Amino acid sequence: MHTHYAQFKDRTDAGRQLASRLEAYAHRPEVLVLGLPRGGVPIAYEIAWALGVAWDICLVRKLGVPGHRELAMGAIASNGVRMLNYDVLSWLSISGATVDAVAARELKELQRRDRVYRGDRPQPELRDRTIILVDDGIATGLTMQAAIAVIKLQRPARLVVAVPVAPPQTCRDLKGEVDDVVCLLTPPDFYAISLWYDDFAQLSDQEVCTLLSQLFLTTPAPQPHANDLYP
Repeated sequence: MHTHYAQFKDRTDAGRQLASRLEAYAHRPEVLVLGLPRGGVPIAYEIAWALGVAWDICLVRKLGVPGHRELAMGAIASNGVRMLNYDVLSWLSISGATVDAVAARELKELQRRDRVYRGDRPQPELRDRTIILVDDGIATGLTMQAAIAVIKLQRPARLVVAVPVAPPQTCRDLKGEVDDVVCLLTPPDFYAISLWYDDFAQLSDQEVCTLLSQLFLTTPAPQPHANDLYP
């Protein structure tokens, strides 16, 4: 039986604690906070609200092993990015056809979520901006790596990963991928993200949409670049 290690009351509390470590980015129009749905969304909301910057969502989907959905064999993101865990694929002798079938199903869910969450709002412009990529914690890191890959394709000026809790090795690995990693807790006895929260209830699509509608109404839109005005 594991001890209960909760350090965060809930995701709102975790977001506020993270925001206090990100004050250098406050009130900067080039900063954009991106939350990974669903769990990263309330945290991104709190950070953006505290810093007075824009925010949005970054959609990625884990590819679960058939029959063992929690075991990640990879992840996909919009823009056709696919990350695969070749150790898991070879260990379980998973065929390319199986990966394609799972990826096709998850792509449908990715597209459904995009319609539900974004509606007809355009994707945010990431090029030359400072991106703060947020989740409620990192376990394997595959989903976060997929998100990093999709963001890098869009050439941001700076990419920062900010999470409340992650295993120490995962944080060290990510530091080689991005400009900075801000992580409040790196416990050696990590076990699971949920252990570090008193309340780790799953969010519904409706709760995500409610948060998105609130801050889209209150956050000033970033100013266009001069070269956007004069092509």
